[in-house]
Amino acid sequence: MPDFLVPDVSKDPRFSRKADEVSHFTTQSIICVPLTTRGKCLGVIELINKVEEDAGFSEDDLLVLTTLADFTAIAIENAMFLNKVQELTITDDLTKLYNSRFLHNRLDYEVERAKRFNYEISMIFLDLDYFKEVNDVHGHLSGSKLLKEVAQLLASMLRTVDMACRYGGDEFIILMPGTSKKNAALVAEKLRASIKEKAFLAEEGINIRLTASFGVASFPQDADSKEELIHKADHAMYDAKNRTRDAVAEA
Repeated sequence: MPDFLVPDVSKDPRFSRKADEVSHFTTQSIICVPLTTRGKCLGVIELINKVEEDAGFSEDDLLVLTTLADFTAIAIENAMFLNKVQELTITDDLTKLYNSRFLHNRLDYEVERAKRFNYEISMIFLDLDYFKEVNDVHGHLSGSKLLKEVAQLLASMLRTVDMACRYGGDEFIILMPGTSKKNAALVAEKLRASIKEKAFLAEEGINIRLTASFGVASFPQDADSKEELIHKADHAMYDAKNRTRDAVAEA
């Protein structure tokens, strides 16, 4: 997108006064400069009317604005890059859910808030049943694709305030601030049923049927620290897995 300078819009046939008529504004002069970096346009700076009465924008104004736009584009690109780096440090590469680093940092914050404002935090710990067989029979690429589909299913069924994390391998943790253990167990049961009902890897024609084992624990009812909360939810999950699999167990 090239720079755009119109010193006097009344002499430019491209200008339409429809917007002025609706807004009761009088446009006299326009200057536009794209925010471009590495051949990509990130936005546009547009100025309308100069402060001086009856004065239009000039080539000198265009030079100043172009210089400002160059620095602005670099600043925006750097901010976007920093945001991307930060996102990578808290996001699991495969599933795009939060990772364990985020979970531990966030739990510190949520536990302190729960103590201060006297509310509950619940955690759902889930592990896919017989996931190793998927890798053994269909290969690791299919296994990875299946994990992505499980993650998408989990994310689609949670509230905005809930946080789904890939804890490692085929283990996932869902952090639910301000949620009782009873309500978290209800959510876990819905997730369990949805996983069991879904045919995974359907696009590949494999149509895998899968189940998962769930453990639910709550702070401060079951634990007095973040480490104990994870331990109790994990232990409850293993209770479900050791009994029947495809089940929800509470701490």
